Amino acid sequence: MADTVLYEVTDGLATITINRPDAMNAMNTEAKVALRDAVQAAAADPAVRAVLLTAAGRAFCVGQDLKEHIASLAADRETGTGQTMSTVREHYNPIVRALTEMPKPVVAGVNGVAAGAGAGFAFAADYRVVADTAAFNTSFAGVALTADSGVSWTLPRLIGQSCAADLLLFPRSISAQEAFDLGIANKLVPAADLAAEAAAVARTLAAGPTLAYAALKESMAYGAGHSLSETLEKEEELQARAGASEDHAIAVQAFIAKEKPEYLGR
Repeated sequence: MADTVLYEVTDGLATITINRPDAMNAMNTEAKVALRDAVQAAAADPAVRAVLLTAAGRAFCVGQDLKEHIASLAADRETGTGQTMSTVREHYNPIVRALTEMPKPVVAGVNGVAAGAGAGFAFAADYRVVADTAAFNTSFAGVALTADSGVSWTLPRLIGQSCAADLLLFPRSISAQEAFDLGIANKLVPAADLAAEAAAVARTLAAGPTLAYAALKESMAYGAGHSLSETLEKEEELQARAGASEDHAIAVQAFIAKEKPEYLGR
């Protein structure tokens, strides 16, 4: 994979690192393709039981590389093709789908500013460990664009419709502390501890009951758009699947023996 994104799998944990620190990890085409491919590879790999998404340098990701974007818009005007915004379909949508739909937990280690699509990537994770020096900004309306990267779906679910509307209509930089208070950040840590703390959370999940985590992700996503009755039926279906797993048998036996379970992820 391109070195704009680093990919490593160790002991069931896939670590994906956005690696354009000199550009504050802005997403040019090369980086978007590499990130899409890395996230999809992690989702498809049965050896991967959890994913840590983080970034190099002082920013998490400031979203679209606007220098490349401006050049692309100019080319569109010359050719009349209108290809610039196809990046949403070709890159951002697949990245967010893979993050939200993969049957394994995703942790975002947010080391610095996350703006635009970068914020969207963080919001799409299941758990966010955030450095106390980080910040979030939806950014889209500030450049006369609407939300993409799933932000109009993820953000209201994280903080509610009213707060999400405020941050989308009036984009501003919110501090890590405010993100924690709003419910965007699950865990707030000193910047110097971010890498270790995010990795520790991700490793814990990688060693956990993977099928149960997958079912939890599926049931929460389903419940957000369905009635209580429908959700109860979905829970029954997923619980039957989890109850038949090897990990459930291991967990019950360990509980009786008063031992720590060693899950197999199946």
